[in-house]
Amino acid sequence: MVLLSRVGRSQATDVEQAVRFTEAQATLQLEEVRRLSIPERVSPRTLDAAGRLVLVPAGDWTSGFFPGILWQLYGFTKKSKWLDAAREATAKLENEQYNGRTHDMGFKIYCSYGQGYRLTGDTAYRAVIIRSAQTLATRFNPVIGCIRSWDHNRDTWEFPVIIDNMLNLELLFAATRLTGDSTFYRIAVSHANTTLKNHFRPDGGTYHVIDYDPKTGEVKNRNTHQGYSDESTWARGQAWALYGYTMCYRETKDQRYLSKALDIAAWLMSHPHFPADGVPYWDFDAPGIPHEPRDASAAAVIASALYELHGFAPGNPELRSLADRIVHSLVTGYTAPAGTHGGFTLLHSTGAKPAGSEVDVPLIYADYYLLEALARGKTTP
Repeated sequence: MVLLSRVGRSQATDVEQAVRFTEAQATLQLEEVRRLSIPERVSPRTLDAAGRLVLVPAGDWTSGFFPGILWQLYGFTKKSKWLDAAREATAKLENEQYNGRTHDMGFKIYCSYGQGYRLTGDTAYRAVIIRSAQTLATRFNPVIGCIRSWDHNRDTWEFPVIIDNMLNLELLFAATRLTGDSTFYRIAVSHANTTLKNHFRPDGGTYHVIDYDPKTGEVKNRNTHQGYSDESTWARGQAWALYGYTMCYRETKDQRYLSKALDIAAWLMSHPHFPADGVPYWDFDAPGIPHEPRDASAAAVIASALYELHGFAPGNPELRSLADRIVHSLVTGYTAPAGTHGGFTLLHSTGAKPAGSEVDVPLIYADYYLLEALARGKTTP
């Protein structure tokens, strides 16, 4: 289904039509989740090879995106249908506030409870946000200056930190705002500064995984896990970096973070393998370009970040122009036919191609960040 019939339509019309389409798809997805009613499986993530909806437990890093989508639809429409559904889906994640075995508290809790608190002011949601930040803070190593990412693959990495972890810092910044306790803020800033120092190549591309020595804080290895090679630039990793440093500038007003975000945006716009439609291949250095799979999820993250970044750097109109181009490409060329694909909005995302996992499929976080980009594009000058 083509959501937009011609490029010349106003942005407001683009947003309204895209939200209506996502509402229809989310209705289908919500009905399917309730029909399946699988114990301990709370949130849709993708489709399997047979086209069936894959549900994940609350502990999965993607579990917060479905309730986050429902909250965003409530924010757009103010319909009680979405408010009730968002509350129901969010409640299923409540115990995750105590889960110290993962760094993905921001993705799980801030995309769900954070959205809910923003829209309702519910003090119970506030309490979950604070408790989750306290749990996340237990993974911080002051010698390294970072929050540990994974606990798996201990035979490969001693203290891995992935570029994705930048987005979990938003939960910590929120906790300082809510409590006045600067401990969370200081941890977030330390992590951002250490990542700034060690995660970027001289050419501006990001490493996916940095392995640290927890006793000395020294870098042991620079690797990838989901990219093509250790020295390639995984597309969603670059998107996480852009989004993360834009968000860190919002929270701190540290000019280093703004400069890094602008540098990443410039890197994207000048890269010879960045497609004209703004939807990147899964890795900028993948050998089969232009026949490699795209990653619509990376594009949605980039667009959302660019809208916010343009608000901080209005003298750079190319930032908004690129965001508009990406969103237009997504909603005209990457959407599912209406009423199909388990209610997902976007197709053609790539999770982990080297592992043969989630290649050219819908992914729940692509839909989440598309909605966020639509909202930011509507409100950002």
